[in-house]
Amino acid sequence: MTEYELTRRDALKALGAAGITVAGGVTALSWSDRSTDAESEFGDHERRTVYAVAATVYPSELAGIEDFVDAYVAGRLNADSTRAAAMADAVAALDEYASEWEGDEFVALDPATQDETLGAMGVRIATPDPDGDPRQRVRYYLVNDLLFALYSSPTGGRLVGIENPQGHPGGTRSYRRPPE
Repeated sequence: MTEYELTRRDALKALGAAGITVAGGVTALSWSDRSTDAESEFGDHERRTVYAVAATVYPSELAGIEDFVDAYVAGRLNADSTRAAAMADAVAALDEYASEWEGDEFVALDPATQDETLGAMGVRIATPDPDGDPRQRVRYYLVNDLLFALYSSPTGGRLVGIENPQGHPGGTRSYRRPPE
């Protein structure tokens, strides 16, 4: 099995694909740079839950998920502090469902049960909607955002055979085909 290493630089590229520019580059993608208001809305529990969702929905060939997710989410929240409350609300909805059906918060469940919980909640088939029901908000703010970040990054693109994801320059070499 080939392992693909996600980096903070991949997170910077994914943020760029989302239309977010980061002053200071990769070093600016940290939780310590976030405002106190955003931090009160989106704390350590929410971060760990987002890691758990990423580990569930990302392919197993990936390494470096936590650093990548940390940098990407920190960049998203630094660019839009109102997003922190919406993401925290999606985490709360996921936790409420997990607690009701599995007896514990999502992050405390084992990986197989986390995967089953997302499926049973209907997140996989939900239409993403930031103002929708809980499963639609979980799909929009957690699952879709994490998948967008992954597949708009160079490493995520290589994982699925897209050498040059949209928005990333590749030069003429990426368009050449070897002679048959």
